[in-house]
Amino acid sequence: MVGLFALSFVWTLWNATKWFEWISLLIGIATYGVSEYATHRFLFHMQPPKRIWMRRLVERLHYHHHEDPTNLHLLFLPLWYTIPNFLIAGAICYAVTGRFVEVNAFLTGVMGYLLVYEWTHYVAHRPIVPRTPWGRWMKKVHLWHHFKNEHYWFGVTNPGMDFLLGTFEDERSVPKSTSVRKLYAEESVETDGR
Repeated sequence: MVGLFALSFVWTLWNATKWFEWISLLIGIATYGVSEYATHRFLFHMQPPKRIWMRRLVERLHYHHHEDPTNLHLLFLPLWYTIPNFLIAGAICYAVTGRFVEVNAFLTGVMGYLLVYEWTHYVAHRPIVPRTPWGRWMKKVHLWHHFKNEHYWFGVTNPGMDFLLGTFEDERSVPKSTSVRKLYAEESVETDGR
């Protein structure tokens, strides 16, 4: 993915001659920022699908990650999931713009943010201390999602959508979920506030 991003970024630098190519890149970044939250909350935390192939898909994409949060195999989004999503996003962008240079710039923004997401997610689950106060705070917030309550703190790189959509709460006021490690195993929660 890093190689694909590098090629796409160089191609964008070489061919972006108008301001709307750079706007397309920024829209790609914003699109991934919003989709990070939406995908995590509404797809990865969906009720277990009835169709076995869909259930296995969601289990591999996220349920198993909650069961074993430090497993490197489960930490990164698989290419078989990521590449088709890029192709769909690129096709939609092409339908809107009709120009490959904007599509490439848009996908460069999407890929760039994906790499930021993957690194931030990796650091959150490994024994690494982030260098910045923001990084340390986001790591702590993401680990609340994994070890305190899976119904809050869906943003991995930023809490913006959590604040906007009401899924960011003071950690001390959120009850500990009994299903945080085994999603949908049991819906009851402890009520002691810790």
